Order: sequence, then structure tokens, then C-alpha cells
Amino acid sequence: MIALAVCVVSAPAAQTARKTYDEILDLYVRDGFVYYRALKVERARFDAYVATLGAAAIADAPREEQMAFWLNAYNAIVLQTVIDHYPIAQHTPQYPPHSIRQIPGAFDRTPHRVAGRSLTLDSIEQTVLPAFHDPRVYLALGRGAVGGGRLRSEAFQPARVDAQLREVADECVTRPQCVQIDREANKLLVTPIFSWREKEFDASYADKAPPIFASRSPVERAVLAFIQPKLLTTEREILARNEFQVAFRPFDWTLNDLTGRGGR
Repeated sequence: MIALAVCVVSAPAAQTARKTYDEILDLYVRDGFVYYRALKVERARFDAYVATLGAAAIADAPREEQMAFWLNAYNAIVLQTVIDHYPIAQHTPQYPPHSIRQIPGAFDRTPHRVAGRSLTLDSIEQTVLPAFHDPRVYLALGRGAVGGGRLRSEAFQPARVDAQLREVADECVTRPQCVQIDREANKLLVTPIFSWREKEFDASYADKAPPIFASRSPVERAVLAFIQPKLLTTEREILARNEFQVAFRPFDWTLNDLTGRGGR
């Protein structure tokens, strides 16, 4: 019998790799925007980190370790996808120039080796992340876009991932791309991520909405339960009238590129 050697990333090696990724994010990410040009020029350490994802032994790890791993993996693969094609050429007028959506198959067709599996970015979101039953994870995905979750300047850490996801949720309510109350139009404008992952948000939040919203749809109740505790008093008072319309705003696929935006 021939013994096959399998390269598995050990726990200490995984911690070292995560520390490297943390340092890279601290260096190249500012307020959710990325110095893609600089990252592409100095990509050797970053590519080495992404290479460790393929052999990571994560299946039997604690839940928090797995959550941090998959969030980091998704966001890192997005970054690598962008710099592999940067500056991104325009292929379709359907999306903004230089958008990650200008890269054919970036989310749905290009496979990546992660934790011993061959997965696209969409399959990570649709088949891996739902197992955590925590819809905050979908707001933590940068997606390489202004409309995505605000990419953090730090890696997700197993010991802090719940606190980091609380910060993600809090940040969502402060960003107009995620939540905005339009007083003049009497509308609550929210990110379409809530509708994309409607099933998960409904399961976690719909039943927690205040009774005044009982006649609204499950996804609207989920949105309201999610955002209301984080709103300002005046904003809560507006919603308490229950006379507003909930509208899912178009997703902004503009590349979250900091190059030329007053950065380094």
C-alpha cells in the first residue's frame, strides 16, 4: 500500500498565518477601503497566507474558530481576486467600471481550494456560512464593493469573533449603504443583503420585532428587530409611528478602492 502524504496546516501554523493576514489588513485597509495597487505590488506575503487556506484543518475546530476562519477566507479570496485583475477592465455596462463584477465568474464560477474543499465565493456564502445560524456574518463580507460589509482593518479572531460581529452589526446601522431613514420620503432604506439572506435573518430576528410591527412581512420585522436597538432616539420615534415604507436599495458594486482617494 502506498501512503499518501497530506499537508495539513497545524493550529500554531494557522495562528501564525492569521497574524500575517491581520498585519496585511492593518497596513492596506482604511475605513473599509483597500489600497489595491499597493497590495498588488507587495503581494508575496498575502499570497502565502491565501495558500495556507487550502490545507487548513478546520472541520473539527470550535465554532468560533470556524467562523473566524471562513470570514477571513472569504474576504481574503475577494482581495486576491481583485488584485489578480487590477486594474479591472470593463466588460459590461451592467456594473460600475472597475467593479469586481466586471471579472467574469468571480463569485459563481471560479473555484478556490479552502479547508480541503473546492468552493466558489458564492458556495461559501450559500453552503458554509448558513451552518453558523448567525446572519451577522453576511454583513461582515466585504465583497470588494462599497455596498458590502465594511471591510475591517483586522482579521477575525476566534476569541473575539462575537464581539467583532456585534461591531459589524452596529456599523451597519451607521452606514447609509446599509441603513438610512429618508424622512422626506417616509422610507426606511436598507441594504439588499437582508433580502438576499432573508431566510437566515427571518429565523434569527423576525420574532423579536416589537408588537407594533406584527402586521409587516417577516423580512421587514427582521430588519426592524435588527436595527431598532441601535438607532438614535429620534430615529426610533419615527419608526414607532409605523407609517413608513421599507425599501431595499440597489447594491453599490463600486470597487472599494482607496487608490486615488487621498490615501498613500
